[in-house]
Amino acid sequence: QVQLVESGGGLVQAGGSLRLSCAASGRTANANAMAWFRQVPGKEREFVAAVRGTGISTSYADSVKGRFTISRDNAKNTMYLQMNSLKPEDTGVYYCAARSGSLVPTYAGGYEYWGQGTQVTVSS
Repeated sequence: QVQLVESGGGLVQAGGSLRLSCAASGRTANANAMAWFRQVPGKEREFVAAVRGTGISTSYADSVKGRFTISRDNAKNTMYLQMNSLKPEDTGVYYCAARSGSLVPTYAGGYEYWGQGTQVTVSS
């Protein structure tokens, strides 16, 4: 099993920045591909960004391209999401996800392990 714990959420004004972290523990070798998703009440969990095991290959949702940067530090078993130029529509609960495979699906069902989520609120 892999345990994932997110941190770094909070309240920020539009145009501001936040950095989310996701710390993995347990069988971290199973945290190969990792991703961030977000969810607002009444909507499905939405893909934000993903990174492969080496940290070199990344992918982003169109809505965050150029504003968000995903990265990982495998020595620390931690993944990050740097969020800049935040918009009110970025508001939601952000979840960290991981899977043992190397591919990076953009749908929530493709991931085996999930964190508990961290709230991000962007005020206008």
